[in-house]
Amino acid sequence: MNRNKTVWLMGLGVVLILVACWPQMAAIPPKAAVAAAGVPQAGASTGTVSGKISFEGARPKLAQIDMSKDPVCAAAVSDPGYVEDGKVNPNGTLPNVFVFVKAGLEKSSFRPPSRPVTLDQRGCTYYPHVLGIMVGQPLRILNSDPTTHNTHLTPKYNRDWNRSQPPGGAPLVHKFMHPEIMIPVHCNLHPWMRAYVGVTTNPSYAVTQSQGTFTLKGLPPGEYTIEAWTATFGTQEKKVTVQPGRSTQLDFTFKAH
Repeated sequence: MNRNKTVWLMGLGVVLILVACWPQMAAIPPKAAVAAAGVPQAGASTGTVSGKISFEGARPKLAQIDMSKDPVCAAAVSDPGYVEDGKVNPNGTLPNVFVFVKAGLEKSSFRPPSRPVTLDQRGCTYYPHVLGIMVGQPLRILNSDPTTHNTHLTPKYNRDWNRSQPPGGAPLVHKFMHPEIMIPVHCNLHPWMRAYVGVTTNPSYAVTQSQGTFTLKGLPPGEYTIEAWTATFGTQEKKVTVQPGRSTQLDFTFKAH
């Protein structure tokens, strides 16, 4: 067999193999689609859970913050205000409530975002007071104050983490390797500084603000358990059925202890 014929036959064999495999190859989604698989995307095929966190009973008397132990903080903040834990909004709802999907997404897989979540130390206070982050997502800690701060994470399932930052110091970056609701954060140098971090395996979480409302978007149809966590009034959980293209109302009410 001459060389030209051999080359021709080899080429024909490659063509036949490609034709035979084409149906299976066509069924494989592009790499971008694979990367997005399982990530909640708002649309006609997914649903939304929205709600309000209400409060009933006598509002707790909040402790006033005393920053006199650090003259820099005292001089920089004209009115330190009151502690956040136990705060009730003027409309009778609760801020700083961490609401998340506790069960229902176990069969889905989510890659942590590369974009960090920021925790700032500003006015000798942590901002935000309550935040959410995914396992493996970077937590970026800033010190925007003209005084040294210390960020001490005291988890149960993740490793203890304790770092100091001088004024103008470089951002600190930390990652959590295990889900945990919630991780307390405090400053060893300024005992009034408190924050909480909710670490999840999925991106379906929210933190209530001045109106006490939350929204969890892009949930595939199915049964879910939604939990609402508070630092002062405990936790509650409710089951909900999500239907495609629809928004389901799910409200929580906490009472004074």
